[in-house]
Amino acid sequence: MALLTHVLACLFGIGSWVAINGMWVELPLVVPEIPEGWYLPSYLTVIIQLANIGPLFITLMHRFKPGALDEQPVIYTIVVMGVVATFLLAFLWKHTLVVGGAVHSVALLSLSFLLSVVDCTSSVTFLPFMMRLPPQYLTSYFVGEGLSGLIPALVALIQGVGMVQCKNATANANVSMENSTWGSGGELVAHYEQANFSAQVFFLFLSVMMIVCLGAFLMLNHLPAVAKERKCERYLDDATHREKAGVGLSLQNSVPEQKPMLDSSESPVKEPRSSFGKGTFSRAQLVLIFVVLAWVNALTNAVLPSVQSYSCLPYGNQAYHLATTMAAAANPVACFIAMFVPNRSLVLMAVLTVTGTGFGAYIMAMAALSPCPLLVHHDMGAALVVITWVVFVLTLSYVKVIIGVILRDEGHSALIWCGAVVQLGSMLGAMSMFPLVSIHELFKSGDPCNTKCPK
Repeated sequence: MALLTHVLACLFGIGSWVAINGMWVELPLVVPEIPEGWYLPSYLTVIIQLANIGPLFITLMHRFKPGALDEQPVIYTIVVMGVVATFLLAFLWKHTLVVGGAVHSVALLSLSFLLSVVDCTSSVTFLPFMMRLPPQYLTSYFVGEGLSGLIPALVALIQGVGMVQCKNATANANVSMENSTWGSGGELVAHYEQANFSAQVFFLFLSVMMIVCLGAFLMLNHLPAVAKERKCERYLDDATHREKAGVGLSLQNSVPEQKPMLDSSESPVKEPRSSFGKGTFSRAQLVLIFVVLAWVNALTNAVLPSVQSYSCLPYGNQAYHLATTMAAAANPVACFIAMFVPNRSLVLMAVLTVTGTGFGAYIMAMAALSPCPLLVHHDMGAALVVITWVVFVLTLSYVKVIIGVILRDEGHSALIWCGAVVQLGSMLGAMSMFPLVSIHELFKSGDPCNTKCPK
């Protein structure tokens, strides 16, 4: 039964970001068919930030009207919305309307906004719901959250999204990367190969994944075996509260002569603590935890993903696909490791954050040097950028789990603020990178078929 609960928590976590992650990996097939073209990623970035109105509303409700908003109805609403939106997307994503004298993919953009609201709001509802289960299932949820990025990426690989075939620009003949040479064969042009199945089938797959998430949520709420675990957890919590209450009453009923002894014995133990959660951490420690949480999510959800193609494509299409797929796999792997090696150390959190940030700095440097990054003509360069992406995601994903476990122990409100800070960090990262990438165009894309860099 415990294994079943772990699986259900994992399947529930998959629904957190599977829709938007699926949209991003499907862009190479969607973009050629819509009037927005490659401006669509910029539109999606803005749409996702606008969708933060969902988590903002939930956070404000919990702040000013605590207890007035239950997560369960909200989760049912957003997951059903995700099922319907992905299903409609499969049939309407190509439809256009004239708005302001220009043709736009109104259906695609509107449904993308709804899916963004679903995924953004999941950050402040799914995590607090996991408080109803024993702590060990939170890590399983994080594994599912990691799989929400890996599964769409693997399906897109099977679909053949982004697979490039290099063709001779003059002879219009197929030329392999290994046998092509400058001077004799002319310049090579990248041509995207036809997908194994359509974008419609892919969006229907996303709808099925949301249905699986809904089914897992229903079973977590109504399955008798899971209900027993929730009752056991409540019993432990109630027993703890009764014990604390008993201690309080015994202190109140003590004779006056004993009070000084109790006070003197407790005084060395007491330290200034924050009123946040259970008061386990000082205010400075809480600031550190939330700053690290915002920083890590800004890097992993916005800053580095926005330059992934710039950092990898100069090394070739194979390096790009290896980096994206293996980095996506590193997220659930880190969560899986955390199931067997749990840790709540703030020192380890800080060390891993600095380590992951260092690898992220190397990725950013390679993106800034594109289309001629370091070791661009050597296999070592491609291997290094792939390994860097994997280690970057692995270390910072483990940091997220550490913080999630820490805040889970602090209580329900701590997990709500955890989700809010995750969205805040992602939003600040996206707002920082959007003008650099889309407006000022500081990064130059590499050509997967031709490398015009000096050796």
